[in-house]
Amino acid sequence: MVNPLNINRRSIGVNFTANNEAEILLWAPMANKASIRLLDSNRMLALKKQEFGYWHLHTTQLQTGELYSFVLDEKLELPDPASLAQPGGVHGPSQAVNLNEFQWTDQAWINPPLEEYIFYEVHIGTFSERGTFRGLEKKIPHLKSLGINAIEIMPVAQFPGERNWGYDGVFPFAVQHSYGGAKDLQHLVNVCHNQGIAVVLDVVYNHFGPEGNYVHQYAPYFTDKYKTPWGMAVNFDDAWCDGVRHYFIENALMWFRDFHVDALRLDAVHAIKDFSPVHILREIHSYTDSLIRQQQRNHYMVVELDLNDTRYINSVDKGGYGMDAQWIDEFHHALRVTAGGEGTGYYSDFEGVKHLAKAYCDAYVYDGIYSTHRHRKFGVKAAEHPGSQFIVFSQNHDHIGNRMLGERTSVLVSFEMQKLLAGAVLVSPYIPLLFMGEEYGETNPFLYFVSHGDPELVENVRKGRKAEFAAFHIADEAPDPQAEETFAKSKLQWDLPEKDHHKILFDYYRALIALRRQLPALHRLDRKQLEVSHSEANKTLQLHRWHNNQHVLCLMNFSNAPQTISVTTGQRWKRVFDSADPQWSGPAASADLLTNISVLTLQPESIVIYTSNYV
Repeated sequence: MVNPLNINRRSIGVNFTANNEAEILLWAPMANKASIRLLDSNRMLALKKQEFGYWHLHTTQLQTGELYSFVLDEKLELPDPASLAQPGGVHGPSQAVNLNEFQWTDQAWINPPLEEYIFYEVHIGTFSERGTFRGLEKKIPHLKSLGINAIEIMPVAQFPGERNWGYDGVFPFAVQHSYGGAKDLQHLVNVCHNQGIAVVLDVVYNHFGPEGNYVHQYAPYFTDKYKTPWGMAVNFDDAWCDGVRHYFIENALMWFRDFHVDALRLDAVHAIKDFSPVHILREIHSYTDSLIRQQQRNHYMVVELDLNDTRYINSVDKGGYGMDAQWIDEFHHALRVTAGGEGTGYYSDFEGVKHLAKAYCDAYVYDGIYSTHRHRKFGVKAAEHPGSQFIVFSQNHDHIGNRMLGERTSVLVSFEMQKLLAGAVLVSPYIPLLFMGEEYGETNPFLYFVSHGDPELVENVRKGRKAEFAAFHIADEAPDPQAEETFAKSKLQWDLPEKDHHKILFDYYRALIALRRQLPALHRLDRKQLEVSHSEANKTLQLHRWHNNQHVLCLMNFSNAPQTISVTTGQRWKRVFDSADPQWSGPAASADLLTNISVLTLQPESIVIYTSNYV
């Protein structure tokens, strides 16, 4: 029996040995016969049946770069479910790729501790004019100058056409061809590592996209035991689930081992349905841990989670799944409502500065309290979890792109509020994430876009978008997701960072990120050394953090009028940063020094930072 899971090398699909022999492993448990068709030479090679539904073959007749497909029972011809390349799109044949051909030069790279990450989320297609991995490489100096040390790339698994957010991927192992394919992604990671930047990849293990999804014709990849927003759930605990679990474990290991990716961001893990004794996330963690020990390279797994359930981020020895960190949407929701955002849809549960203060203290706003939006108690307490297990943001692809017109913060709030929102995130006791273009106030929207080939599917997508906005009481028509213009409007404008207030905002972000790194009280994510107070009437918030003998006081005014605030801590404070400083095009800076008891007037929509032991 060929072992279908090996941490040292990719086993499934088509792979190449050291002597350039192709090793083929296909999981098709319901087939009576299985063959591989070599399209370039028009040859058909029979695969040999193994245990547990696997089919296997060693051959020298398939070379790197050749096109191929699998044929089941001499009649059903399909692309490889573990394909590494789909140059003709999701409906075309697969292409043989040797992942071991790339010459890595990142041997000196050391993945920094997760708590030191400054995440920067990018969509490859809209980040640069070229919309490719090579296009992103050209912007690395911009990111380095900003202070970014971790790029988070939205999903790159092959999707239909050339325009998609990435969550409609149907070949989890194949790197989107229009972005540059596998070797260009390897090249990007190598360049980033040599520039001191970690690479995080967004992966989707909770569903497959609706077009070009052929895996169900090979095996029971889905189960009707559970329903998800996308239909039947991926089969992680029903009959024949072992092959499905191996498929996704292999996928995670491939990104870490063969692409040198530093961390995975796992999309919406609450939609992964698994009641096995060992949850699939815990099993992926176990194999990843083995890989880490063997290769002496650290890797992280970050989850998007909408359950406020610490089981996902608890260590395995505490009965958890061992995930390293999670996104915290609730911090975002509380922050947006505090800043004057609409309180409809999922924002209706949030009460502004009161809940923002709770998010600073408790991570989860809903930690066992009653949720009016859900009509039930929701969540558990996360008091014992360090700040390095939570990732926060003022905007991301979801909360921009899921607006009907895809408006960014820059066109929804004032310039002063943009600066305040940035400050609120970067002084938090959590890991910060920026969304591409945020740092200079990009004004182009980030819209939802697709390029499906099925007209009926396109129409269903349009109808689905309209239904989604009904929850926010929006009746107007959204931009057509299928239109190329919708995609084009979402591209970043790289002439902006050097213009007027855009340049000021970029310099502001850069200074704030540098300050976060400079002050131990800010960059040490100790949630125990933190105090928060707030005034609902004045929409002000005081955040006091400390480490050893250094204390930092962050004073925020979310109202559109000056507010008086009393500082009564027994410290002597020196101002080290002020969003209202004329340096940042603000109206006026606050007092340079505060004594034991001071009354301070905060400018509208501003944040000022003081330290008691400055450097």
